[in-house]
Amino acid sequence: MDIQFTKMVGAGNDFVVVDNRNASLPEGQPRAKFVRDVCRRRLSVGADGVLLLENTENAHFRMRYYNADGGEAEMCGNGGRCIARFAYLHGIAPARMRFVSAAGTHEAEIRGANVKLQMTPPHSLSLNTCVELSGGTRTLHTLNTGVPHAVEVVADVDAVDVVGIGREIRYHEVFRPAGTNANFITPLDRHTFRIRTYERGVEDETLACGTGTTAAAIIGSFLGLFDSPVVGITQSGLPLTIHFVNRGEHAEDVFLEGNADVAFTGSVTAP
Repeated sequence: MDIQFTKMVGAGNDFVVVDNRNASLPEGQPRAKFVRDVCRRRLSVGADGVLLLENTENAHFRMRYYNADGGEAEMCGNGGRCIARFAYLHGIAPARMRFVSAAGTHEAEIRGANVKLQMTPPHSLSLNTCVELSGGTRTLHTLNTGVPHAVEVVADVDAVDVVGIGREIRYHEVFRPAGTNANFITPLDRHTFRIRTYERGVEDETLACGTGTTAAAIIGSFLGLFDSPVVGITQSGLPLTIHFVNRGEHAEDVFLEGNADVAFTGSVTAP
């Protein structure tokens, strides 16, 4: 069966987006195999993950997000922005919309080629956790912004072995059983930082991570480094802007804003 898709890119994160309201991709192993196959770079379309738009009650649509390894994740910030623009371009939702993910309910606003997305309330903040890795002790800060993230503040993100260190952090016993995403940031000023991310499920460095950039901005605020709004310059060179209110013990009114571009459309054969 041929599956119609749209390839979309948000700040360097790339996704295969499928309108699955007719349940053309059923649950189970066929869906997981489709995700793994279609995400293979050089051998197929290639992507960090797959976004499925499905029917739901009390919202314009439901987002299902699958990492390139075929596993479903609770949330993806850049994916949420891309699927929102997809829904708008296809007349599924208006410019101001509401959709649900496994992490909760999200509001989104289309702003030309940009999308401003309301994130679920972040939780489980923990600062200054010392973690023993093969290269020594590293100080990490953790926050769940829909999915779990660990953040390390470094002097120069370009000097970090993101894949090697990131993989150690991702699988470290401190973060078992679910594991975590690993982010490395270098502050530039009180409203700007550089960021590189090792993503769980992709199992590699990605060019951007929306939930990771959100986590880094909020953690930086609690460390006294940043004031909202904060711009994270991703590895793609494209910016993501995070708006939030620091309430002293938690962050509220968290929004992620950036580009959500259509790369191309096509069809692939599902298993």
